[in-house]
Amino acid sequence: MRLAASIASVLLLVFVTLIAAITATLTSVFGSGSDSGPSPEAVADIPADYLALYQQAAPVCPGLDWPVLAAVGKVETDHGRLDAPGVHNGENSAGAAGPMQFLAPTFASVVARHPLPPGGASPPSRYDPHDATHAAAFYLCDSGARDGDLRAAIFGYNHADWYVEKVLAQAERYRAAASTPPASQGGWAVPAAGRCSSGFGPRDGDFHQGQDLAAPIGTPIGAAAEGTVLDAGPASGYGLRVRVQHPGGTVTTYGHNHTNHVTPGQPVRAGQPIAEVGNRGQSTGPHLHFQIDTDGGPVDPVAFYAQRGLRLCVG
Repeated sequence: MRLAASIASVLLLVFVTLIAAITATLTSVFGSGSDSGPSPEAVADIPADYLALYQQAAPVCPGLDWPVLAAVGKVETDHGRLDAPGVHNGENSAGAAGPMQFLAPTFASVVARHPLPPGGASPPSRYDPHDATHAAAFYLCDSGARDGDLRAAIFGYNHADWYVEKVLAQAERYRAAASTPPASQGGWAVPAAGRCSSGFGPRDGDFHQGQDLAAPIGTPIGAAAEGTVLDAGPASGYGLRVRVQHPGGTVTTYGHNHTNHVTPGQPVRAGQPIAEVGNRGQSTGPHLHFQIDTDGGPVDPVAFYAQRGLRLCVG
């Protein structure tokens, strides 16, 4: 009996050690399992529209995070910036084309198996960044990412070990030391770096329901907290607007945007880029109109953030 108990203990220890080793290996390849925010290198290197596409497309595949998809786009065509045959028209010597370098038969096969979400060309085109990025996510998924074999997935994209290592290394640089937005224990982040301009309260015989943050056009706007995009597009008075629903019923609004980078129904993290500061709609200068609505109606964003230990804006 003692011998049996000892053997069982040893086997249990081996099993636990094996699981820990496997977990560590997966973490080193996939990251922590959370959808990490972009590192400073990623923000500086990836065009904003491509960054948004990578973040939108990767969730179609469990086991695929956006830095890997972005790394493929970097290695293939430098996110569509490469000036070479087959990137924007024609084909390269191998017959590949578009920002994600698809062969025509491969792209057609992927699209036939996986109808692409709206937002691209009609019919889908491997030259269209939206279509190419989503097709690449599906292709990586079918090639092994869905089953947890990311190396096989990348090898399936380009049959070379050096390519696999290059993509993984680039993905780690996009993921590593990811910029962490200033957030309280409640998970809230400052949406944009800006100066306090028009505040919450009475204004010109009306009531201003948010806080304006003055900032240059193109300044990144991040989601204030984890949530789901309610709407993103033209809105009366705002020009372009994004609204995000957060757990507990709170809704944040981001208005007068120059460009939006998210779509309705898309999940977002605190600090994730969702738009850029603009001067659209009824606006007297570049700024972000930031509004917080709770079950009781709009609240003062400056006071809301102060209660969470954060300073929303300066000045």
